[in-house]
Amino acid sequence: MISQLRFAALALAALFIVAQPAFAADDAAGTWLTQAGDAKVKVAKCGGGLCGTVVWLKQPTDTDTGKPAVDNKNPNRELANRPIIGLQLFESMHADGPNRWSGRIYNADDGQSYDSHISVLGPDALKVEGCVGSLCGGETWTRAK
Repeated sequence: MISQLRFAALALAALFIVAQPAFAADDAAGTWLTQAGDAKVKVAKCGGGLCGTVVWLKQPTDTDTGKPAVDNKNPNRELANRPIIGLQLFESMHADGPNRWSGRIYNADDGQSYDSHISVLGPDALKVEGCVGSLCGGETWTRAK
């Protein structure tokens, strides 16, 4: 009887350890306000990883044209007219540790994609980093209310 209880306890512990990355993905899910407060990004599970999509802009219209803001910094002219709201920023973001994901992030401010890491710092803080080679920069996003 004791060996069966021990086996059950070990099996339950193993299940918890194996399922941990799935639980971690839930921690990053939600809507986040960028550090500058100029955009909100919805982070959600997608295809075994995470996606991040712009869902709100402080300035949703281009002040020069009066039309919705578009991805006009994108060097690919075919993509330069797509709206910023609805734009997916995270590419191939996969778990690489507890509460940490790696992939690529698109920066609409310069039209470039960068190697990226995101990590949950707490219930209301998400660290977002982008790197070019060994040079990295980042900011902390807060969970939108």
